Parts: sequence; structure tokens; C-alpha cells
Amino acid sequence: MTGTRPGRTAATKQKLFDAALKLVGERGAAGVTVDEIAAEAGVAKGTVYYNFASKDALVDALLRHGVELLAARLRVAEGEAETEQAMESLVDGMLGFFAEYPAFGQLLVSELWRTPGQWHGTLSLLRDDIVSIVRGQMQRLSDEGRLPEGVQVGTASAALFGTLLVVALDWQVFQPERSLADVREAVLLLVRGLRPAL
Repeated sequence: MTGTRPGRTAATKQKLFDAALKLVGERGAAGVTVDEIAAEAGVAKGTVYYNFASKDALVDALLRHGVELLAARLRVAEGEAETEQAMESLVDGMLGFFAEYPAFGQLLVSELWRTPGQWHGTLSLLRDDIVSIVRGQMQRLSDEGRLPEGVQVGTASAALFGTLLVVALDWQVFQPERSLADVREAVLLLVRGLRPAL
């Protein structure tokens, strides 16, 4: 009798995530079948069902996995002593993540704005996780008197998250020739221009 192989299972799940992300990013979750995900991952269809109860469960897990990776990158800002460096860490974390995983950005945008979306409940919770990390840094700006008068922390947090998400997607889809450094600097100039100098 053989035991489970956690390393092999994790590697298989990662192959399935990668395959699903590629296909779902290209065509949307509704336009992809389990057969296509299995073929792209180079595994049998049964392997998908062994690891996930359904395609929907796979997409749900994929969304959670991607947001966990993104959140880990954004949390680097929490360790920055200076507010300016914290904001740069947020920008670097988001843009770097979407440079590495452009299909996830497409999936996130398409599913966040689909009404009503099948994964709306999951995405609402995941969006809240990400925005709460951004909110922590915006609260620091507010506490230092660095947000413009009348701008609420919640609004500024959602605006920065949305800006970074859309800029990253626009960069990947419409302006792939631009460098990460160029896009980063443009976003930081925008962020700096919306508040008093740091």
C-alpha cells in the first residue's frame, strides 16, 4: 500500500493551476472544460477530479491561490518603516505579481466585474483581503496627514487597488513593450501627485 505523496500532489495541483490559469485567462472560466484543463496540464481527466471535486472547485481554489500569492507580495509593505517605501512596495508587489502572472490579472478583472458572477462571493472575500492590506498603508498616509483633505481611507484604498489592477492589465495587454521600471515610475508619479509630497 502506498501513502500519499504530498510533494507529488502539490506539483500536480500546481500543474492544474497553471493550465487552468492559462486557459481561463484566455477564454474565461465558463469557456473552458475539464477535458481542456487536463490536456493542457498533461494529466488524465480523473486527476482533475481527484484533486478538485469539479471545474468550479478548481477555479475557486485557483482564485484563492492567486490572491494568497498576491497578498504575500503586498504584505512586504507592512514591514517598511517609511511610508514612501511602503507605497513603493505596494506598487512593486502588485505590478511584479501581474508581470509574472498576467493571465491571473485577466481572470481577476473579468470575474470581479461579471454581474452576477459565479465566484462573486469568493472574489468579494478575496478582494477584501487585498484591499485591507492597501488600506493599512493608506491609513498610515492619513495618520501622517498625507491624504488630501476629504479623501476617505476606504475610497483611497479601493482607488489604489483598482488603479494598480487596471494599469497592470493595460500594460500586459496593450503596452507589453513597456518595461516594468517604466510602468512602476509612471504609477508612482501618479500616486505622489495625488497627495502632498512625502
